Amino acid sequence: MMKRLTRNSREGMFLGVCAGIADYFGIDPTLVRLVWVISGLLGGVGLFGYLIAAFIMPEA
Repeated sequence: MMKRLTRNSREGMFLGVCAGIADYFGIDPTLVRLVWVISGLLGGVGLFGYLIAAFIMPEA
């Protein structure tokens, strides 16, 4: 069975994007959230990318 990248709003803090990515790769959601925050602080791309992912990724 093929894995699907979906948002996980059960474990998600805001829209479930980071939790969905963490579930897909089998890592801790906190690590994914840290990467999003750091990328947002370094150039602002993180917030824009997060919002795009929130609209593109289907909900689980």
